[in-house]
Amino acid sequence: MSIEKLDLQSPDLVNANFERLAALFPNCVTETAEGKAIDFDLLKQELSHAVVEGNKERYRLEWPGKKEAIVTANLPTTKTLRPVREDSVDFDNTENLYIEGDNLEVLKLLQESYLGKIKMIYIDPPYNTGKDFVYKDNFTVNSEEWKEKSGDYDEYKQRLVANPETAGRYHSDWLSMMYPRLKLARNLLKEDGVIFISIDDNEVHNLRKICDEIFGEINFISELIWERAYSPKNDAKYISNSHDYVLMYSKSIERFNIGRLERTDEANSRYSNPDNDPRGVWKSSDMSVKTYNPENDYPITTPSGRIVEPPAGRCWRLSKKAFFERLEDNRIWFGADGNSVPSIKRFLTELKYEGMAPTSILFYKEVGHSQEGAKEVVTLFEGKGHFDGPKPVRLLNRFLTLANLKENDIVLDFFSGSASTAHAVLQQNAEKGGNRKFIMVQLPEATDEKSEAYKAGYKNICEIGKERIRRAAKSIVNGQLSMVNEKKAELEKLINGKLIMDNGHWKFSEGLLIDEKAESMLQEINRLQFTINHLDTGFRVYRLDSSNMQDVYYRPQDYKQETLDLFADNVKPDRTPDDLLAQVMLDWGLPLSLKIEQAQIAGKQVFKVAGDSLYACFDKGIDEAFAKAIAQDKPLRIVFRDSGFKDDTAKTNVKQLLKQLSPETEMKVI
Repeated sequence: MSIEKLDLQSPDLVNANFERLAALFPNCVTETAEGKAIDFDLLKQELSHAVVEGNKERYRLEWPGKKEAIVTANLPTTKTLRPVREDSVDFDNTENLYIEGDNLEVLKLLQESYLGKIKMIYIDPPYNTGKDFVYKDNFTVNSEEWKEKSGDYDEYKQRLVANPETAGRYHSDWLSMMYPRLKLARNLLKEDGVIFISIDDNEVHNLRKICDEIFGEINFISELIWERAYSPKNDAKYISNSHDYVLMYSKSIERFNIGRLERTDEANSRYSNPDNDPRGVWKSSDMSVKTYNPENDYPITTPSGRIVEPPAGRCWRLSKKAFFERLEDNRIWFGADGNSVPSIKRFLTELKYEGMAPTSILFYKEVGHSQEGAKEVVTLFEGKGHFDGPKPVRLLNRFLTLANLKENDIVLDFFSGSASTAHAVLQQNAEKGGNRKFIMVQLPEATDEKSEAYKAGYKNICEIGKERIRRAAKSIVNGQLSMVNEKKAELEKLINGKLIMDNGHWKFSEGLLIDEKAESMLQEINRLQFTINHLDTGFRVYRLDSSNMQDVYYRPQDYKQETLDLFADNVKPDRTPDDLLAQVMLDWGLPLSLKIEQAQIAGKQVFKVAGDSLYACFDKGIDEAFAKAIAQDKPLRIVFRDSGFKDDTAKTNVKQLLKQLSPETEMKVI
């Protein structure tokens, strides 16, 4: 009896796209010598109201290598992610991820597990300044050819090459790097998701065009301008550049609701109540408009008796009927003396939206500047600057706000650098409560041997990023504890007594006189304490690697009796049960952030993922007794090693027993 095996590679996007097109346009499916194909001429006709006669000029961005970039995005990968427990913090319980490796391969691996699940993406890719490295996604040459061409090949088999301005494919190589990554990233966004991309003048025009193509021009939200510098550089040859851009696109503009900013004291100060209106504070709004309508051009008599008409070429905003309705409802203001030009009263309590509309300019006074970002890293690392150009946490917090995150949303950054995004997510959880989760992806680029970072023991950027998250988490928790202790001391002074801890919450000692103010202060203290107790400050580290499975493609004549034992197990000998579990979760489309528990069942080690969502046992000697024990829990899915069964008879019997005792359980092997 055959047992279904896990595929153990990322989805083939070409085949998936073919099936979607075939379902929509079955008449466009044809046959060739290689098999089924799409008749693109016929497909073009299906998508046009006019007769299609051949190639036509169109408005789009083209560059040498664009087709290869599309192919690169669609190519499946057989790589996997291997857990690194020793670098992780609270591995079994945390829902945050830190992934080391080429982000292109990682994005492919995340396609099933996180398809349509990411609420916000922020990336700060290489700006292509002429001094940056780019990821060279060339799959047409072998390793030796690559080394000969580039001379830049790191221990993780990642391909990084310099991209100077003098290069013949300066823009093209950068676009070819960005295009497949953005294409894959879009798949991961929720329908109401949003992406932010930092960039400068060098490529903002090209990036805008490829984003229009990938995300759709209709889903463009804004080209934000971040004031990254607070003073000019006097050594600038022409203009001292003080800003960067941040492109903002939604997955679906109709589904996305922007997060609004908290109202400031300055904004609220524009509202007052000079006539003691019971509806509260208000501000006056001009009653005239530019768009002329003769029906709205009429004289108004003020309470003082003065006749007022709209300014020349303008008219009133309100019709005569609407004006008198507002007048009767005390919504027209003529000034304190009753002699001013009429204006409309806009009440603070009646604003259409809560909060303030964000602006396209991100001023450094509100979101920080580049030096603030650098100082944050220096402070965390006790006076050492181990990273160049980190974004300030306040800036990332602004993006988190605009993304309108809910309490359990996921944030992805696949050019994570110093992990400022992770820091911002942790801080927002601490300040607002909730369990927003982050996924950081970073290529382990080596640090310069002459740098402070290298001398401090950080051999690559990933080591800096992971340590930054550890230190940021500790700093945030300590800050929250200080707030609790300060408020607790203030309350104890007010009630002239002590608070006691009871089951994770603070409460008053018996016999104390408590008033409403004290009760309110205690609630705030317990809110802060609850946030601290439930703050997820951990992260699981995964490292990109080759498949866990051996290459066992041999011809029958290649087998010898003495070598048969080598092929009895298709799992590489250095791979652990943790490794296999990660690959199974990816292949089965389960998020890597799900809670993992370990248990002993019938003498075997069993991984339990998200309760009974997935059981995995990679031990040897799987037999009927184990199947009966597992069946009692009735897991939704269970996976074994193909070589893990006691014998072929046991393999067949285990499948039959599970089918009888737990018919809802889906069983597979690797």
